[in-house]
Parts: sequence; structure tokens; C-alpha cells
Amino acid sequence: MSFLSRDRQFWIRFRISLIVLLLATGVIAVGWGAWSLGVDRRQELSEIAREQYIRRISVSARRGLITDRYGEELAVEVEVDSVYADPRDVKNAGPSAKKLAKILGREEDVFYRRLSSKKHFVWLKRRVTPVESQKVKALKLPGIHIVKESKRFYPSRQLAAHVIGFAGMDSKGLEGVERLFDEQLKGNQDAASGLADAQGNIVFSKGVFGADKVVGNNIMLTIDRNLQFEVEEELKNTVRLFQAKSGHITVMDPHTGDVLAMASWPTYNLNDIAMSDATTRRNRAVLDVFEPGSTMKVFTLASAINSGVLRPNEKIFCEHGRMEFYDVVLHDDHRDGWLSPTQCLKRSSNICFAKIAGRMKGKRLYRYLRRFGFGEKTALQVPYEMRGLLQHHNEWSEFLTATVAFGQGIGVTGIQMATALSAIANGGKLMKPNLVQRVTDAEGEVILENSPTVRRRVISRRTARLITDMMTAVTEEGGTGVEAAMDGYLVAGKTGTAQKSSGAHGYRDKEKFVASFFGFVPADNPRLVVSVVIDEPLVSYYGGTVAAPAFRRIADKALRDMGVTPSFTVRRGNPKKSQTQTELRDSLPDEIDTETTVVDNSVVNEKAEMITPLEMPLKKGQVRTPKLVGLPMGRVMQELEEFGLRPLFFGTGIAAEQMPAPGVPVDKGEYVQVNFSPNGEFEGEQ
Repeated sequence: MSFLSRDRQFWIRFRISLIVLLLATGVIAVGWGAWSLGVDRRQELSEIAREQYIRRISVSARRGLITDRYGEELAVEVEVDSVYADPRDVKNAGPSAKKLAKILGREEDVFYRRLSSKKHFVWLKRRVTPVESQKVKALKLPGIHIVKESKRFYPSRQLAAHVIGFAGMDSKGLEGVERLFDEQLKGNQDAASGLADAQGNIVFSKGVFGADKVVGNNIMLTIDRNLQFEVEEELKNTVRLFQAKSGHITVMDPHTGDVLAMASWPTYNLNDIAMSDATTRRNRAVLDVFEPGSTMKVFTLASAINSGVLRPNEKIFCEHGRMEFYDVVLHDDHRDGWLSPTQCLKRSSNICFAKIAGRMKGKRLYRYLRRFGFGEKTALQVPYEMRGLLQHHNEWSEFLTATVAFGQGIGVTGIQMATALSAIANGGKLMKPNLVQRVTDAEGEVILENSPTVRRRVISRRTARLITDMMTAVTEEGGTGVEAAMDGYLVAGKTGTAQKSSGAHGYRDKEKFVASFFGFVPADNPRLVVSVVIDEPLVSYYGGTVAAPAFRRIADKALRDMGVTPSFTVRRGNPKKSQTQTELRDSLPDEIDTETTVVDNSVVNEKAEMITPLEMPLKKGQVRTPKLVGLPMGRVMQELEEFGLRPLFFGTGIAAEQMPAPGVPVDKGEYVQVNFSPNGEFEGEQ
């Protein structure tokens, strides 16, 4: 550039340097900006970008299954569509809200407010029907999307509703097993991320959910689905037949404590919770506390015999049905004199059991009742359970001690009674009742398995067998539970007819009763314990009339389904027993003199079908009952007087049936029951 002037050269160099400087500055600025975007503000900008193309939606994890003891599904998960919106993408919120309101059945204003919000995500309606889902898709509205969710579904609707319970909208257990085992049933619920496609639909990326996050554990109950159905049908029919307020039935395996069926009425549809209320959702078998009435006599008698204060062959004077006790008069339905413990139970004598309680005293009776599980929770796998009502013996008066012995002044639940009765059926062991058999994961691996658990021994095996034999007398002719007797199976049970207390006003309401029957079958090898409780029946209120027939029908169906072979064929209400005097002597408790013999008519030699009554040995002080059938009442009275026996007459006319049968050895002074009819005809065993 020698041909250029010096000034010209200066300005050229200056301009080149300026341009280089500017370019260098630009390069530095761009580099700095790139550094800032790519390094310094990377996290911040990434979050902004993700908000634009990533959707995070809280989708319910799939809850585990609930099945019965044989794997039949009682609660499952099904996939349904849910409708949501991204208000930022919504155009014309007003018209969109109007269209959605017509399809989804909600107010237009609700949708308008949600579509006009500044949020990135709002639910419009969850778990819609397939028809609603198709109609929403057909609208093709911008910003309106559909996602799959899990919904709890109960295939059998109301079956075992009070046991299973239900889960809410967010798959959270709210009642029953669903609530108690909510943590095990639900998966590890988390928000799910996904990309939005061109139409705005969510496309979840591969591997968003792990198997441990979307599938809960499965629970197998001890419930037998088929038996549960039969029990619920029987309960419904019984409550409706006798126009009762409510009722509940529990069926247990006495040896394992497994609850095979548990039903309450009224009930509700698990798939339509909105149509139910707290009354219909109440699990009455564990929440309703009631006075058991005469059914408590079984446990009073077991306590007295096991403790040694009462011998099984003793006679107790029942005051001919009326006894003054302090300032109260106790009444029995029958005007009985001297009765054996078996007869006291069979005739359900309050006076007899008041006297037994007087022998035991409050402290001893209280301790035995606590050992039977009364006054404490059974620890059954339910969210809530009542402990019942059993005051401490220090608060008992002699009168309260007597009333507790025959079932007044004490409050129990159905599950307590079934569990306590199981202790007699299984030989004296109080079992922990069990409603959940096992918990498994999605792969079938066992996480938790409940095995039979013995809480404690209550009475000796010998006492349990003796009480069992006494309880069978209740279901024989002349007993209060004859309607519970079954063809082919020996039934041990007890009826209860308890007048409901009005609190401080006492027992003034003559129309409110609790009718019940508790029993187990077969008595010689118990497989089932069944408790039937009917609250405030109107048509009739006697336990033997209201609850006993329900017990019979349930037990008969269950035993035949279980393949339990009948042990005999005989007219209902007059079964033959199979226990020898030797076996009965072996069954006596340690505290009792085993040389004593039981002279009650309910004990029959196991070889009775091979020998006649005349072949039975006659002991000192015994006579053989005369043949009375076909004789008029006056002649029957003469015959009994000649033999030194006491009459127990029912009906008028000609003797049609007698108990014991002619020729059976009985003690002098023993009662002989004779049933009369005008024509002398009665289909009975002579």
C-alpha cells in the first residue's frame, strides 16, 4: 500500500482493527452465551423445556387382587378412561365447556372455570364410561386429553361387602380389608411422565413405570365365596321373614379360627357406594354389641364344671319357675323342680344358672369369661372392632353376678361368641380368629401367611366334651333349639332370646329383643361353628323360632358341600347320640371325681341300636320307665307315682310320646316328659 498516502493507510488499518475487534467481541459474546445456556443455566432451561412438551400425570397404580380361600376373585382392577385438560392449549373455553357438560353430565360453569385456569393440568372427569370417552374423543377439542386409569371393581357386587370394604377414587382403601391392608394392596403410586403427540395425546415412554410401582400385593381371604353367598341369602330371608331391624351371621372353622363366612344385613353394592350409608356399611358381626341372653349359659356351665364347683350329675332345685332374689323375682318359662345341669341348659333355666353363679362367685366367673375372650378384642383383621362390655368383678353385686351368668349385664359381639364357642368345639383352646389367609406379591411369592394360632387354653378337653354332650340336649325334643336339629348330623347349640335394655330405664320395652342361636356341627367331630343373631324381629322373637332354623339350613348346606358324610338318618329333632358312659367318664375334667356317673336321659350308649332298654343295666336307686303311650293323663299320673317318677306334661288328651323311652333306667324322682294329643297320634320315637 506504498502508493497510498500515509493518512489513507492509517484509516484502513484502523477500520480493519475495528472490524477484527468487533468480530472478536461477537465471538466472545456468542461463546459466553453458549456457555451460559449450555452450562450455567442448563438445569433451569431444561425444566422450562420439559414443561412445554412433557406431561406429568398422577395415575393410580393397579391395586392387588382380593380373592376368597379358593382363589375366586372378589376385588379386581379394570382399566377405564379419565378426561383431563391442559388449559394453556384450550381454545374457546366457553364453547368447549358447553360441549363437555352435555357429554360428561356436569355443570357448564365447573368446566369453564377449569378450562380457564392457568394450570398446566386439570381433571375434568375421572373414570368415565366407554360411551362418554368415545364422545369426548369425537369432539377433538384442543387441550382436551384422555388417559387410562385403574378402577376398583367388585365382580360379586354386595358379596362379603362388609368384609372386603371398598377403595375410593384415588384407589385408597376406605373400609374393611381394603382399608386395613391398603399399604399392601396399593402399588407405590407415583406421577407418570410422558410426551404429548401431535394430537395432544399422552405417549408414555418405555420404562416409565417399574413393576414394583404399578402392581400391589394380592390378598387371599379365609372366606368361602359359595358359603358366603348361601349365608347372605339365608340372612336376608330371615330378616325379611321376621321383619327384623338387622342381623349378622358368622361361620368359623373351630380348629383353625378361619372365618369362612361373615354377613351383615342390611348390605350394599360395592360398585355403587354413593347409594349406601353408614348403617348399611356397618359390619355388625364385629361392631354391634348386644346382651347374649341364654347363650351365655353355655360358658357359665363350662366354667362351673371346669372349676369343680358343679358336678355334672348334681341336681339343682329350680324353684318351680319362680324365685325371689333380693328385691327382684326371677322367672323361668317352665315350672321345673330338680334338674341336672344338662336339663338346666336344655330347659334354659335362669334360676338354675343364678344359683350356679352364686356358687362360683363373681371373681371366678369373671376370670373364666375373660379367658373365653369376652371384654377384649379378638384381633380379627378388620379396621375396627368393639371389645364388648364386661365390668370388672369388683363392680359386681351378687345380683349382677347372677344376671351375667344367664346373659344380662354383659355385652358381646358376634365374632366374640363364635370364637368362644369354638373353644368348646375344639376341645378347650381359644383360637385367634383369622380373616386373611395369605398375602402374595405380583409374582406369587408369599409375603405373609397366617397359620392357626392358639391364644390360650380355657377349659380342659374333658370339660369341653362334656359341655358338648350337654349342648346336644338343647336340639333334642323338649329342648329350646329343636328347630336347629339336622337330619344326619348331631348338633350342639344354644338358643338366646334377650330383651334389649333401654339403658337407665331398664328392660321396659316389651317389643325389642335379640334372637340368636349359636352352635357347632357335627357335635362328635366339629367342622363348623355358626352364630346367628337377629336384631329386633317383629313376627316372633324367640331364638329357637327365628335363628335356629337359619342355623340348620346354613350348616346343612355347608356340610354337604364340604363332603361331610351324615352319621345317621333320623327324623329332625330327635337324633341319636354315640357316646358311651365310659367315654363320658373319660371326658370329665381333672377337678371332678371320675367315679360319678351322669344319669341324664340325653346320654345314650353308643350300642343303643344293638341292645334294647331292658338290656341296659339297672343301678341302685334306679327304676325303668313304664310304657305310657296310649294312656289317658290320669292313668299316666298313676303309673308315674307307682314308679316314684315325676310328671312333666305337655298338651292334653292321650299320651302320644314319652321321654325317656319305656324301659330306660332312670333315678327315682326323675322327671318323665309326656306329650299328649287329642287323638293320641304323634310321629315320634317310642
